[in-house]
Amino acid sequence: MAEEAPAPAAAAPPKSPKKKAAAKKPKKAGPGAVELIVKAVSASKERSGVSLAALKKALAAGGYDVEKNNSRVKVAIKNLVTKGTLVQTKGTGASGSFKLNKNQAECQREW
Repeated sequence: MAEEAPAPAAAAPPKSPKKKAAAKKPKKAGPGAVELIVKAVSASKERSGVSLAALKKALAAGGYDVEKNNSRVKVAIKNLVTKGTLVQTKGTGASGSFKLNKNQAECQREW
């Protein structure tokens, strides 16, 4: 009897198919949080500025999902304060009241 050669035990494992790149979601065409915040603050007639709660209400009335993007709103407010576009009249951080900086009116045009 002739012995047959044993089949190769450890054949190369089949290559896993390459993962397809995740489909990119189209970017929404609406204005960003920064632009909406600047518009809401500039539209306000309050002398002491706009509170964070009133600002969120104005954004929600404009169709912006504040609950979903709450952290983006806070970061945008902090960035506008550090850049000098907004002045914080009360509070610290992203809380308190904010109004436009009269000395830097040209910053408003950038947005």
